[in-house]
Amino acid sequence: MLGYLVRRLIQAIAVLAAMSLVVYVLLGLMPGDPVDLMASGDPKMTPADMQRLRALHGVDRPILERYASWATAALQGDLGWSRSFRRPVLEIMAPRLANTLLLMGSALAVALGIGLPLGIWAAARRGRLADQAINLACFAGAATPTFWLALLLMMVFAVHLGWLPAGSLPPDGAGPLEVLRHMALPVATLALVEAGIYARHMRAAMIDALAQDYVRTARAKGASELRILLVHALRNAALPVTTVAALGFGGLFSGALVTETMFAWPGMGKLIYDSILTSDFNMALVTLLFATLVTLLANLLADLGYAALDPRIALDGSDGRDG
Repeated sequence: MLGYLVRRLIQAIAVLAAMSLVVYVLLGLMPGDPVDLMASGDPKMTPADMQRLRALHGVDRPILERYASWATAALQGDLGWSRSFRRPVLEIMAPRLANTLLLMGSALAVALGIGLPLGIWAAARRGRLADQAINLACFAGAATPTFWLALLLMMVFAVHLGWLPAGSLPPDGAGPLEVLRHMALPVATLALVEAGIYARHMRAAMIDALAQDYVRTARAKGASELRILLVHALRNAALPVTTVAALGFGGLFSGALVTETMFAWPGMGKLIYDSILTSDFNMALVTLLFATLVTLLANLLADLGYAALDPRIALDGSDGRDG
């Protein structure tokens, strides 16, 4: 296990290093630079002033040289300043990350809580009316545009009924109930779309598991259908769903741009989008790398989950049956 974790750590470092170079070069090749944006907002700035600012900010140097300087500083813990906010990148990113974790984590929990039981129920009643109804609802949910669903929920629950706020963060010092009220609509928007996806994957995996020989053996021994579903089939059916959930977990930290924009929720998705539009290279680079890091960690957790769910899977490369 230790050797496996060390190998994955080395792979993660290599991927992050490669991603940092690729993202830095792509951002650097975008038209315009921070000095051009400064000049567009100050008509009195002369070409000589722009040249001095480029030298001051280092944007007149070759891009690989600039990347080497940034990487050296990053390895020492200095991730740079945000040009848009005029503050350290981490100082800006921390509260946005907390907002995204609160929103996306809640949405993931709700989606799994709805989608997995529906998938199991549909598989147990394959071909029946309940299965067809769940399939229809899942396809409708997965095909619904997020922005349309967000507008629909706001129109119904915020405008016409007035039960819930249309979005934004709860005020400072708000109680748990007020926090839940502000989160209800954005969480519902994300969860309703994702729940259908999880239900479809769970249904397909359960149908495949229920067709295996060990399930027929359990039925022949007189095991109840509930025990067959939740003990014998679910553990094996959870393997492919774990992959989908791991990818969803990785997406938590990159946020949901459309939902965060529609509900004025200041999270990571909106921050990444705005930083790219404003050529805030340090902010865009760090946020994208952080999302990459979390995705790598999510994949590692998925691999560990495979080994926990199925003892035949060995992380050290053996067949899992020795010893």
